[in-house]
Amino acid sequence: MHDVRCREVVELVTDFLEGRMAVDRRDLFERHMAMCTWCQTYLDQMRHTLTVVGSLREDDVPAPLLDSLALAFTAEQANPTPKPL
Repeated sequence: MHDVRCREVVELVTDFLEGRMAVDRRDLFERHMAMCTWCQTYLDQMRHTLTVVGSLREDDVPAPLLDSLALAFTAEQANPTPKPL
């Protein structure tokens, strides 16, 4: 098994935060986090984003913005952006 790289952390952070990561993968993830200040900052930013977004009520977001977000999400689902190698 190889070490987790920064690019992989970005892809795995959701699974980590939601507790959906296999134990062996989580151990590698946490080892990387202990050494990489960039990824620590990224994880902190993601936690903060989830806290802020989770506190929003539907009335907090203007209807036109909700509509444009829904369109963007639908478009992305129809034509996903290729992940970099």
